[in-house]
Amino acid sequence: MASNMRGLTQFIADIRGARVRELEEKRINKEMANIRKKFKDGNLDGYQKKKYVAKIIFTYILGYKVDIGHLEAVNLISSSKYSEKQIGYLAVTLLMHENSDFLRLVVNSIRKDLDENNEVHNCLALHAIANVGSSEMAEALAEDVHRLLISPTSMTFVKKKAALTLLRIYRKRPEVIPAAEWALRLVSVMDDQDLGVVLCVTSLIMALAQDHPDAYAVCYTKAVDRLHRIVIEHEYSGIYTYYKVPAPWLQVKLLRLLQYYPPTEDTTLKNALNETLHTIMTSSAEPSRNVQHNNAQNAVLFEAISLAIHLDTRSPLVDTAAVLLARFISSKETNVRYLGLDTMAHLAARSDTLEPLKKHQGTIILSLRDKDISVRRRALDLLYSMCDVDNSELIVGELLRYLKVADYVLREEMVLKIAILTEKYASSYKWYVDTILQLISAAGDHVGEEVWYRVVQIVTNTEDLQEYAARVVFEYLKTPSAHESLVKVGGYILGEYGHLIANEPGYSPIEQFQVLHSKSQFCVAPTRSLLLSTYIKWVNVFPEIKPQLINIFERYRHVLDAELQQRACEYYALACLPDDNEMLQNVCEEMPPFPPRVSGLTSRLNRKMADTEDKRTWIHGGREMNLEQQQMTTLMRSKQAELPVNESASGSADSTMLNSLAGLNLTLPSEAGESGAVPRLTVGPSIDKWYKKLTYSTEGVLYEDVQIQIGIKSRFQGYLGQLAIYFGNKVSAPLTSFTSTVYVSDSEAISATFAKIPANVLAPRTQSQQLLQVECKKVFTSHPILTVSFLAGAHQSISIRLPITVTKFFEGVKFGQADFFERWKLIGGSPRESQTVFPIALDAAGHIDLPHNRRIVSGNHFEILEGIDPNPNNIVGAAVLHTSVDGKVGCLLRLEPNREAKLCRLTVRSTSEEVAAEVQKLVEAALRTE
Repeated sequence: MASNMRGLTQFIADIRGARVRELEEKRINKEMANIRKKFKDGNLDGYQKKKYVAKIIFTYILGYKVDIGHLEAVNLISSSKYSEKQIGYLAVTLLMHENSDFLRLVVNSIRKDLDENNEVHNCLALHAIANVGSSEMAEALAEDVHRLLISPTSMTFVKKKAALTLLRIYRKRPEVIPAAEWALRLVSVMDDQDLGVVLCVTSLIMALAQDHPDAYAVCYTKAVDRLHRIVIEHEYSGIYTYYKVPAPWLQVKLLRLLQYYPPTEDTTLKNALNETLHTIMTSSAEPSRNVQHNNAQNAVLFEAISLAIHLDTRSPLVDTAAVLLARFISSKETNVRYLGLDTMAHLAARSDTLEPLKKHQGTIILSLRDKDISVRRRALDLLYSMCDVDNSELIVGELLRYLKVADYVLREEMVLKIAILTEKYASSYKWYVDTILQLISAAGDHVGEEVWYRVVQIVTNTEDLQEYAARVVFEYLKTPSAHESLVKVGGYILGEYGHLIANEPGYSPIEQFQVLHSKSQFCVAPTRSLLLSTYIKWVNVFPEIKPQLINIFERYRHVLDAELQQRACEYYALACLPDDNEMLQNVCEEMPPFPPRVSGLTSRLNRKMADTEDKRTWIHGGREMNLEQQQMTTLMRSKQAELPVNESASGSADSTMLNSLAGLNLTLPSEAGESGAVPRLTVGPSIDKWYKKLTYSTEGVLYEDVQIQIGIKSRFQGYLGQLAIYFGNKVSAPLTSFTSTVYVSDSEAISATFAKIPANVLAPRTQSQQLLQVECKKVFTSHPILTVSFLAGAHQSISIRLPITVTKFFEGVKFGQADFFERWKLIGGSPRESQTVFPIALDAAGHIDLPHNRRIVSGNHFEILEGIDPNPNNIVGAAVLHTSVDGKVGCLLRLEPNREAKLCRLTVRSTSEEVAAEVQKLVEAALRTE
């Protein structure tokens, strides 16, 4: 660049040739004065502007303040020449910050460059947005960046930059990104052939999925499929192999993404994931001599172990992981020890049993004295997570010993963790008091208010503990260097319960007073206020030291602190009351027990350890803490889902306007049906006709348009079923990013899973088949919905009901006339009977279409019983519903058509009210349509 501009080359040479800073500053000031004059005179061509702005950029890079050239940089961006545009963008990203007024002038130029069919200009514009993108720029250009990312004509390097730019925009202004609306289209980019594009878009989806897990649930299948193809099928380009590890960064991100979702119930996905994780752990079992290979391999391995723990702590994979982790925490490499301890803490936080970890307790305790502070911190977290009733005294004792020599940055966190463990796993109240007082004595300034508040609460609420606590705290106060937190605890406990030990030798009222008051001169005003409250309590229970106490109140009546002075005056007045006055006794009654409350220590610790970027899917602590955290997260998500969609916080004017439009649905329909919401069904003239025919047929067309045809073949036996779904590509171009998912609203009643992960490309004019395994667990009324999405120029999404009805799991039953009517009467009428009368069409000859009626009844898996009804036009059927959970449900049917009235009466009786109503609805719908 400089070689093409001789003036810039000479300027750089002069600066480098300056021997002292004064000469450098003199040369720069001279050049800046010249540039300022040139800009003021105007009439500069593009080359001159580029040269002078380049000199300004070089000056800025050297660390000098620059206050000129901003407008010229904006003008250079609109130039058609690449070299001028490049300098303009470079100046904008370096000289301007996101709140600069000049940025408003470049928004239109950036949009023009994004819209151009020029990849280089696209990239320059994306760089500018990502580096200095202001809130206004994010709002104005988010749609354009999204268009570049999803455009089939965009080059791979443009897509990569667009994905990362969108990520920057989302982190800056999440509200300008319609995350749910773009979900399916963004997830489809995960099927791109270039792993670099997949890596960048996975980074974007990780951020979006953390805040919108339901909308991006479809990425789970994509992530499992991509991992399986990389690890098992070795489907990757050689350029993405890093020291023989295939695409390690992509593997890490995909494994992390899967941890944002609960373990899948889909057998196919579960098996593919287990195979992938097993392969990763097996191939990484033995370390290599190459450091770079080890680093990449370990990055993937530790994330795979974390995912295995997240999926199921009882699986064989976790047993293998525990063996590997035991080796890692003893490694010579600091990074490996750190990751081993951190991952082991994850295992301890999720595992049902801690026995495998307790085998390595000694090694973990030794890690507290590691030379690296980050390793020491992870060892502390692990000990905190693996503590239980059996080893609590050992771990707490070890932590207390280490506390005395621990780094100052660790002490506050250690105090909180020791206090939580002591309270949670206390074998006796005496051990709790001894440990907490030892903690307060040792930790000093690192003990927060919450710790001694909790001690006071527990002692007050536990009557058997009060005398012991008073005795122990008195002994601690005798030490020369009792910390102020200990004085607070002592002041409260001795004030309330000092009378319980006053008759014992060495604990007389005067001795208690002397020990406690000797500490007051080193305390701050709030602590002295507490001690004054202790003294007034003693006035009531220890009349023998009343003169000394009144003397204290008298002295404190004249201090400058308002709080202390007020307390002293009030307490002095109380202490001087006559002995027969009961006011003092009433005021100084013993404190009642505190109401039960949750300890605030855990919440404070979680706030202290909160993550800033990728959200952890677990917290340090035992299994119970993590279960509570999951329940709270689920509750918060459900509450957020209940918030009004059109809620506005922009002011009363906006609220008034929205209220006036109440009742209108102002939300844009989202392509991406969230897993927590029913997908929006595709409508068409023939879709209902195809669907209803398949409710009583085993095969046929489910959906067809100019691009794709979807056909069904099904078979059912008992409570199990299998659907062969055929996808036919009718066009001469491939359907890419092909995704098929099944939505089941009631997973406890019915399950539907694909036998294998579908291929993501449907070749031109070919057909592919997917097998869907179905199981009926209970009676169900809502049918599974098949959602198919693909790219064919634009993104297409189709959602249609699958013909999986409750009658598909029927099995016909033969009855004689007597048996049938006996069961018919036994079931009885309403509510286990469902009856309806509806119009029917006659055949061409004007007769009842009996073969058609019989075909519908038998197609719903009823056994047609002959000779039951004397009218030959009537149809009687019997069947049994098979379910895997609720067992069998009987069902009887009677169809009575009337030729003259062109009406039909349908009566269904079943031992289940739901079955009777559902069967009546299905059979009536089939008879009405024809």
